[in-house]
Amino acid sequence: MAISRAQLAKELEPGLNALFGLEYARYDNEAGQIFDTESSERAFEEEVMLSGFGSAPVKSEGSAVSFDDAQEAYTARYTHQTIALAFSITEEAIEDNLYDRLASRYTKALARSMANTKQVKGAAVLNDAFDTTITGGDGKALCVTDHPLVNNNDLRNTPSTAADLNETSLENALIDIAAFVDERGLKVSVRGMKLIVPAASQFVADRLLESTLRPGTADNDINATRNMGMLPQGYVVNHYLTDTDAWFVKTDAPRGFIHFERMPMSTKMEGDFDTGNVRYKARERYSFGYSDPRCVFGSPGA
Repeated sequence: MAISRAQLAKELEPGLNALFGLEYARYDNEAGQIFDTESSERAFEEEVMLSGFGSAPVKSEGSAVSFDDAQEAYTARYTHQTIALAFSITEEAIEDNLYDRLASRYTKALARSMANTKQVKGAAVLNDAFDTTITGGDGKALCVTDHPLVNNNDLRNTPSTAADLNETSLENALIDIAAFVDERGLKVSVRGMKLIVPAASQFVADRLLESTLRPGTADNDINATRNMGMLPQGYVVNHYLTDTDAWFVKTDAPRGFIHFERMPMSTKMEGDFDTGNVRYKARERYSFGYSDPRCVFGSPGA
C-alpha cells in the first residue's frame, strides 16, 4: 500500500523535530550571556522609565514635609519580529526514497539558520551601539557621551576619546561606571559585572582579567582589577560582534538588556496537495533591546 503525504509527514515529523532540537542546541546561546529573557503576550512591549526623586531636604521643626513628583523620563519600546524559514521535499524525491536523507540534511541546515539569526539579532544591539541613527527610548544611541537626564545634565557611557581595550581604558571605564547617576543626578549603585569582547580581543581580555600580576609590565605590581574583584563575571567572547576592536562592560543596572520571547521556537510539517511536496517549517517571535543605557559602558575602539 502506498504511503500518503499526510502519513509520510506524520511519520517523519517526530524524528525531524528531535533532530532539529539537537542541532539547534549545538550552537551556543551567546546572546543569553548578555540579555535577560522575559515572556511577552503582546505585539510589542513598552517600559516607561521614571526619574525618581531628588535629594531629600531637611525638614525644620513644625514645618510641612516637602513633596516631590517622579517624572516620566522616556519610554523604551520592544517590537517583536517573526523569524521563520522552511524547506520542502519534492514529490519526486519522495518517490525515489530520498526523503529520509534529504530531510535530515535540510533539518540540520534549518536549525543552524534559525540559531544564527537569533545570535545576529542579539549582537545587533551592541553592533549598533555607536550608530546615532539607531536610537533608544531617550533618543540617543546606546553608547554616547550625552544621554539626556531630567535634571538637564548628561550621562556618558562611552569614553570621551575612543580607546582600544587595555589596562588603562578598562580601569577608566570602571571608574566612569562608578560615577553613574540617575535622572535627578543622584549616585546609583551600579558596577561593572562582565566584559564583552569580539573574538579578536579575547586574548587581551584574558590577560587583563586572569593575570595575577599587571599584564605587559616587568614590575611586580598586582593586577588591581582582578585583586579587587572587579568584573566578577569575568569576560565573554561574542562571535557575532562585527567591530574587531569594540568592547563593552555590562553592568548590574536593573532593566538593562532584555530579550522578550513572544512565541517560542516551534516546528511544523505538512504535505501540499498541489505540488505533492512535503514542507517543514520553523518559526519564533522575539525582540532584543534595552531599557536603561546604564546597563553598559562601551568603546568602539581607537
